[in-house]
Amino acid sequence: MGLLDGKVVIVTGAGRGIGRGEALECAAQGAAVVVGEFDPDAGEAVAKEIIAAGGRAVAVGGDVADTEAATKLVSTAVAEFGQLDALVNNAGILRDKTLAKLSDDDWDAVIRVHLRGHFLPTRAAVQYWKEAKRPGHLVHTASTSGLLGNFGQTNYGAAKAGIAAFSTIVAMEGARGGITSNAIAPTALTRMTLDLMPDEFRAKRDEAIERGEFDFFAPENVAPLVAFLCSDESSHISGKVFGVQGDSVEIFQPFTSVAEITNGGKRWDPADISSRIDELFTASGIQAGAENMMARMRYQILAEH
Repeated sequence: MGLLDGKVVIVTGAGRGIGRGEALECAAQGAAVVVGEFDPDAGEAVAKEIIAAGGRAVAVGGDVADTEAATKLVSTAVAEFGQLDALVNNAGILRDKTLAKLSDDDWDAVIRVHLRGHFLPTRAAVQYWKEAKRPGHLVHTASTSGLLGNFGQTNYGAAKAGIAAFSTIVAMEGARGGITSNAIAPTALTRMTLDLMPDEFRAKRDEAIERGEFDFFAPENVAPLVAFLCSDESSHISGKVFGVQGDSVEIFQPFTSVAEITNGGKRWDPADISSRIDELFTASGIQAGAENMMARMRYQILAEH
C-alpha cells in the first residue's frame, strides 16, 4: 500500500532533477502521474520509466507559463485518469547576474516561468476542485534564495519569495474547500547546479557515493516530503514553508515583528528617528547593514556532511 494509492498527481518540470525525483516517488507511492515538461522528450522518458516500473503516467509537453499548456495539464489528468488530487509546481529556470548587469529579458523570463508558471496550473487545479467539490493538495517550490536572499539572484529570489507568499494566500483561500497549499525550499545538486561546483568537490562526492555513503544533496531526497504533502495524511497542514534536503526537513517561520519603537502617540519627526532607530537593532539582535543571510542556513552545498 502506497501513500498515494488511487490518487492522481501533476508534477511540472518533471523531466529532470528534483521534478523527476518527485514524479518517480509519487508513482512509487501509487499515484498516476501527469509528467509536465517543457522538453517533450525528457517528459516522455520519465513517463515511460514510470510505466516500465508498473505505474501509470502520461507526459504533457509545453510551457507551463502559457495558459493553454497549464490548463492542459489538468484536463489531461481528468481525461486520462478520471480526477486530480494534487499538483506539484516545480518548473523553473535560472539566469543569474548582479542587478546592474541584469537585462529586461533576464528579469522577465525568470519571473514569468516561476510566478506565472505557478499561478496558471494552480488556478486551473483550484477551479477544477471547486467545480467538482473535491479537496486537493498543492506543493509549490520556493527557495532559500527567496526566503533569505542570495547574491546575484534578484530575479530568482524575488520570484521565489513571491511563490512563498502565493502559497500562503492560496492556503487561506482554499481552506474552506479542503484545499491545502504548502511550499518547499529544497537544497539539492542537480545537473544545473552541479556544473557550478569545483572539480575537487565533485570528485570527492563521486568517491563518497562509490563507497556507498548517503548522498545528502541528491535531488531524489526532496521527493518523500513532496509525496507526503500530496497525500491525505497531510490534510491538516497548509500555508507552511518547509526546507528539505538529505535526511532533513525544516520549517521556516514567516516574517514576524520582533521589536518596536513608538513616539508617545504623536507623528514622528524624521530627525527624531535617527536617535531612536538603533533601539530596534539592539532589542532584536538584527544587523543594521547588509549581510549574507544564506550563511545562516543549517545545510550548505559546500559544507562537510
